[in-house]
Amino acid sequence: MGGFPLAASRAGIIPVWASEIVADCISITKRHFPYMRHLGDITEINGADIEPVDIISFGSPCQDLSISGHRAGLDGKKSGLFLQAIRVIKEMRIATNGNRPTIIIWENVPGAFSSHKGKDFQKVLQEIACIAEKGISIPRPSRKSKWLAAGAVLGDCFSMAWRCLDAQYWGLPQRRRRIFLVASFGNQRAGEILFKPESLSGNIKEGKEAGKGTSKDVSESPQQYAVNIGYSTDRIQMNPQSSVTLRANGGGNGANTGLYCLPTYCIVGNTIDRTHKSGGNGTGVIEETSYTLNTVDRHAVAVPFICSGFGNYEHGNISKTILSRDDITSGDLIVSGYSVRRLMPIECERLQGFPDNWTEYGHDGKKISDNQRYKAIGNSLAIPCVEFILNQIKNKKE
Repeated sequence: MGGFPLAASRAGIIPVWASEIVADCISITKRHFPYMRHLGDITEINGADIEPVDIISFGSPCQDLSISGHRAGLDGKKSGLFLQAIRVIKEMRIATNGNRPTIIIWENVPGAFSSHKGKDFQKVLQEIACIAEKGISIPRPSRKSKWLAAGAVLGDCFSMAWRCLDAQYWGLPQRRRRIFLVASFGNQRAGEILFKPESLSGNIKEGKEAGKGTSKDVSESPQQYAVNIGYSTDRIQMNPQSSVTLRANGGGNGANTGLYCLPTYCIVGNTIDRTHKSGGNGTGVIEETSYTLNTVDRHAVAVPFICSGFGNYEHGNISKTILSRDDITSGDLIVSGYSVRRLMPIECERLQGFPDNWTEYGHDGKKISDNQRYKAIGNSLAIPCVEFILNQIKNKKE
């Protein structure tokens, strides 16, 4: 549905073509990137016949590698498409005398590390390495060891690095761990791309001189906090003890109506056989952070009923009417109970880092069904993680 192209365009990299067979996903991508070519089924693509590109990104279907799947591995019908992508890349490099692509990015579930006792991830590394050096052998960890969540392989004319990134540490309220592997041909830049950022993101202001004494307890502090919810202008002003006075010039989301920080409880669609590592925690409920979105589970959230001392209330994210007698700065808004509702498609888009309503319409203006939106979003990826990698590629190249 245009996840990689979105991250690429934000990094100043031009998306050229894509291979996809799901009609709704193609239509969504066409809406946002009308100039991209759609090549269809990857099994019918010849890499020598399509336009050569600098970077090829792909996330082979993860169902056969996932811990919650049947673990058919790379021999499975879906995850086996990885080998088709490798074939296309080899064909393109032969047709361009080894000049393109120079970088490939592969994304998949952490289950790839353990699939077939680690043999599948070994095969992934070996197949990618053989693009540059035919016949090269990549060793597998000993029986007592496992693949690490981060690592690198250096060859004479290529480099590979992989790293498991969790979306919840990249600005998204979703617990989503995914492997990102970068291979760079003709140099050893893969590790620099994946592990060595030029600087911290954002604009960090110079701090004040260090003060003396211990920090105050939260209850003693009168200061307000700016909570970043995605963009530099979207900030919620909040006070740890009471509601913040409403301001017309507050800026950001909810500036004129006010937003309050309240506990949110996320409910997983299915907890059977789910360990904490694979997206469960035994109870199926977690505070503040969503479970991993996928194409099967239908996650829900516990929505608070908010009441004031005067009997007015709100439900969900709709604010109650503010009366002249209400003292909103004294903290008279309280949670009176919770109701459970399913996550909306727009919320799932936000959990992946997409703009609002990214999946609502296709290129022909027709609405995409909610069921297809859920599937497309669950199959997609966390945009901030990919954007980081593609920005690194762009910055290192420049």
